[in-house]
Amino acid sequence: MKIVVIGGSGLIGRHLTAELERAGHEAVPASPSTGVDAVTGVGLAEVLVGADTVVDVANAPSFEDAAVLDFFERSSRNLLAAGRQAGVRHHVALSIVGTDRADGNGYFRAKVAQERLIAASGLPYTIVRATQFFEFIATIAEAFAVGDRIVVPDADFQPIAAADVAAALAAVAVAAPVGGTIDVAGPERLPFRAFVARRVAAAGDGRAVTVDGAARYFGAPLARGSLVPDDGAAARLGGTRFETWLATA
Repeated sequence: MKIVVIGGSGLIGRHLTAELERAGHEAVPASPSTGVDAVTGVGLAEVLVGADTVVDVANAPSFEDAAVLDFFERSSRNLLAAGRQAGVRHHVALSIVGTDRADGNGYFRAKVAQERLIAASGLPYTIVRATQFFEFIATIAEAFAVGDRIVVPDADFQPIAAADVAAALAAVAVAAPVGGTIDVAGPERLPFRAFVARRVAAAGDGRAVTVDGAARYFGAPLARGSLVPDDGAAARLGGTRFETWLATA
């Protein structure tokens, strides 16, 4: 199959392209660095010629509320239109578990807008919602730094390795469209603090990690299950445990 990876030069895109190539597919990484810009539409028609599937893992360059919304709406509209024109048979997009449960978070609102455009497009599609990546936990921790402490929300967390997200996306990309969402998450569900404290300790950082039920996740208040798959959902779980990943990070 020819599978075009939009955002192919990013963290997930690089893993995904390699995963697809190992499986014998023609994986084409597409990003502004390769002359393809989904926001302007430049290069989309050319790169999608003969494509069976397109996988959108592109990320916004700015997380400011208006900018991130504009990025996902414009890039998605252009990509969906180009996909229809090219006869793409499966549109796959990476989103976030809980993106529809944290309205105070501008990035999550933008992903909801992207998901709605895809669902209304008429193209066969699958949306893969992933939990937060192991690779971003250090950055997330810094967002909660308060003086000499890190104060995190009282919520559950089930992060996943980027390579495991890519493996799940690769499997979805070559399968039939589901016309809905699939959740992927890490193998361990623990309190938010547990993962942040382990990451901070592994980096030799002596700051205390404490919990505050009023702490917001990038602007959004969280309930206990806001960032993890629903208990009744059949989420696909990655195989990499956090301790294993930390040992090689």
